[in-house]
This record gives sequence, structure tokens and C-alpha cells, in this order.
Amino acid sequence: MTSSGTSPGGLPGSAAWELLLPAAAAPSRARGRSLQEALREAVRSGRLVPGTRLPSSRDLAADLGVSRGLVTEAYEQLTAEGYLRSGRGAGTWVGGAARAARPRARDLAPRSPGARADFLPGTPDLSLFPRAAWAAAQRGVLAELPHHALGYPDPRGLPRLRTALAELLARRRGVVADPERLVVVSGVAQATTLLGHVLHARGLRDIGVEDPGSPEHGSLYASAGLDAVPLPLDGEGLDLDALRVSGVRAVMTTPAHQFPSGIAYSAGRRTELLDWARSVDGLVIEDDYDGEFRYDRAPVGALQGLDPERVAYTGSVSKSLAPGLRLGWLLVPESLAEEVVERKRTMDLGHPALDQELFARFVERGDYDRHLRRCQRAYRERRDALVAALAEYFPGAEVSGIAAGLHVIAALPERYGPQDRLLERTAAAGVAVRPLTDFAHAPVRGGGVRLVLGYAQLSPARIRAGIRLVAEALAP
Repeated sequence: MTSSGTSPGGLPGSAAWELLLPAAAAPSRARGRSLQEALREAVRSGRLVPGTRLPSSRDLAADLGVSRGLVTEAYEQLTAEGYLRSGRGAGTWVGGAARAARPRARDLAPRSPGARADFLPGTPDLSLFPRAAWAAAQRGVLAELPHHALGYPDPRGLPRLRTALAELLARRRGVVADPERLVVVSGVAQATTLLGHVLHARGLRDIGVEDPGSPEHGSLYASAGLDAVPLPLDGEGLDLDALRVSGVRAVMTTPAHQFPSGIAYSAGRRTELLDWARSVDGLVIEDDYDGEFRYDRAPVGALQGLDPERVAYTGSVSKSLAPGLRLGWLLVPESLAEEVVERKRTMDLGHPALDQELFARFVERGDYDRHLRRCQRAYRERRDALVAALAEYFPGAEVSGIAAGLHVIAALPERYGPQDRLLERTAAAGVAVRPLTDFAHAPVRGGGVRLVLGYAQLSPARIRAGIRLVAEALAP
């Protein structure tokens, strides 16, 4: 460079040349914009620190082989934005407003850290995702979708998808499905939060949750201003005596396949639960998180079908397709419909239209039913492999919750405890498991260790190998 005129802490001419050389080589029409962006990035990244004096516009233009006006314009623009500062006769300096950006984006997605066998519950086999059928549906939607369909959608969801979902849920889960009361949501988590906000606005301050149950429910309801009240279970479902004593008027349940115990609410307990809701003018929220997967007989129908005005029904594709799709549904009683839809509208203005059109086509053409049948066969085989492996490597273990879903409860004899020792040795062997105590508010009664073992994401061979690793880790 000819003359940088730097002061203490200033920028050596060669360094300025290296920073800005790519901008000087840009096409003529883009050269000014490229120079401005190169200077911004140098300041943001910290390569040009606050207090650095820049070369004069004349010197920099000569060295870069560009017009002085282009450099002057860049200096003026970045001074206006706060990246640079200047004074008459005092030159141009790097300002102090900008701070160095973080070097990379972190990934906070929940994943098991390098386990040799991952038995954590709640995840389907993502390798079964129907990529070819999904891609075909996507191509069809993009080819046929009218331009106006890309505008803001109905906050309840597209009529096409709500109609398809109403037919699907009535046929497969026995719900009373009115498309006008269906709301398309980004998973059960959003459905839970929506209902929480509406109930809070109506004056409720607490809500019952199953104990043991999903650890997420407490934080979701807390975000809506509701306190979660843990309620115990018995062999038939939610303990109705505890529910009545609690004083709550709303309760979150998983009656088709209780999470995590695996029991299905008995017919009598379902009737009692609805009688309770009518007696207190209350609401039962039904999370049908894996109701599609029952292996030894027909799936238990949804509770909502017995009283659609006392049950809010929610489900998603997180277990059937993939949780990353963030796609679910909420079927609400008529008395709550307007408030839920308005809350959905103010929350996000509706679910993405392309995703809705795609899933509607996927359901209408029978692709979703075919995928569910494929998963049903695969998961039944894996369940059987897990039950057989537990019988082989852990004689005396009691396995429950096997009739449905994507996990079982394995109660190991006391000789394999205590629990802390078992978990420590299992982790050291590279096997990821979760005990039932992780899902309980109150202490879990009974001796031994109870593990909640997910099996959907593992092949039969890996299931057997994983259980063998646990047995070897616990050997005397």
C-alpha cells in the first residue's frame, strides 16, 4: 500500500490489503457492496479492533484499484451504521459499537451421546421415514398448489388437512371429529401450551398430571401460568379418589397407553373419569401420543369419542413419522374452540401452509396408512426381541406395558440393584437407559429396579446385543 497513515493501534497497510482484496476482485456492479460487507465482517469478527485507524479513501482506492468515490461511499455508509467513526481532518477509525460474532451456531437438539445401545424411550426409528413417498407428495403439492395458497393460512389449519385428519382420526382412533373444531399445531407441546393459556385466562391456576408421567408437562403448563398437581395411578388408571381430593378441574391423561407405565385405562375408570369431569364442569386432556401402535389386539379407542364436550384430544406425527416435522393436531370442545383458535392466531398466525398441504396429500392418498402398517410390523418384531432378550439375560424380570407403544417397563429382581450402581455400570458399558423414577414425582414403591426401555429405534440384533451388554456389566 502507498500510505496507511496509521497511529498506535492502527492497521498496517498489508493487513488492510488482505482483508479487502476479495472485494476489489468482485464484478464492477457488486464491488461497492462487496467492499462494505468485507469491512463489516472484519469489524464484527474482531480482525479490525475498535480504535484502528483506516487508510484514507484516496490511499485505499489507489491500492485496491477502485474509484475513490466507491471507498468514500463505503466509509460513509459504515459510519452511518456505527461500524466506523470519523471527524473532519482526523481520519476514519473503527468504532466501538460492534462486537465480535460467535464463531459458530450450537446444536442443542437432544441426543444420546455416543451410546453403543440406546434404550431411551420416546423416539421412533427415523430410518423408517418414508422419504420416497414424502418426496413424491412434496413434488405433487408444489406442482398443483395455487399461488394464493401461500398466503397466511386459517389459524385453525387448512380446510383440506382438517378434513383429512377428521376422517383419519374418526376411522383409526374412534374420535368424534368435527373439522371446525380441529386445530393444526406444531406438536403436542404446543397443544398443551395453547390449552394451558386458555384455561389460565378462564381462571384456572392448577391442573392435574399423571404420576408417573411425562416430565415435560410441568414446564409446559408452568409457561402458561398453571401449577401441575401430580396424581397417582393404580392398576386401572388415574386414581379417582386422589383426583377428587386435589380440587383441580382439568387433568392431563394418556388413557390409551399410559406414559410410562404402559397400562390402558379400564372401561370403568374411563367412565368414572368422565363422570368426574361432568360433576366439576371440568376438562380431560387426552394425549394420544402413540395410540396407533397396539400389537396383540385392536387399539383401544380414544376417550374423546365418549364425550367430545369434556375431552380435548391431541396427537401428532412425532412417534409415527418423525418429531422433527413438528406437526400435530388438537380437537377441542365447542365451548373452547374460539378461544383456542384466537390464541393460536396470536401465537404464530397458523402452521406452515406447505407442510399442511403435503401432509394432507400424504393422508388422502393412503401413504400414511401404509407407513403405519410398515411401522407396526417392525415395532412388533422389536418388542418381541426385547422381551426375549430380557427373559434370557435377566431371569425373573417382570416385563409390563408390552401390548402397545414403543417402550416396556422391565422390573429387575433386587439382586441387580441398587439402582445407582446399576445405572453407573450400565452407562460405563455404553448403554443408555432411564429408570422409572425419572418420570415420577413421588417415590416409586417396590424393591428392585424398574427401567423404561424404548425399543423402536433399535434393530432386533442390536436390542439383544444391548441387553447382553447390560447383563455383562452387572455380572458379579
